[in-house]
Amino acid sequence: MADVHAVASGMPHVAVVQGGGENPVYQVGGKSFVFFRTPRPDAFDTETGERYDDVIVIWVPAEEDKFALVSDESNPFFTTPHFDGHLSVLVRGSQLGQLSVQELTEVIQDAWLSRASKRRAATWLEEHRLV
Repeated sequence: MADVHAVASGMPHVAVVQGGGENPVYQVGGKSFVFFRTPRPDAFDTETGERYDDVIVIWVPAEEDKFALVSDESNPFFTTPHFDGHLSVLVRGSQLGQLSVQELTEVIQDAWLSRASKRRAATWLEEHRLV
């Protein structure tokens, strides 16, 4: 979880606001790109029925990216019907260990890029020599 906070807060022009349950929501230009959900009925343990209390929502650039992340069984990303049509994936904090820090960083950076203004995204990409 500390890596999520470090990477998200390390992106430029980021504001952290508090969600409804005092959960952190990372935004760029007023647009959320990573947020920590409160327990909801759509994400739960199928054996116990207990709602997950550690779900993180991370934006993705496109539906194809979402599909690639949730269909790859080697990573912990998932979605629920509540997020159909929403450009985001879900991941449980308790499952983050299945990802390397580099993989997590790339997903969060892509989330930021998908929500930042074109100018901010272009500047960041240029600074990181990714264009």
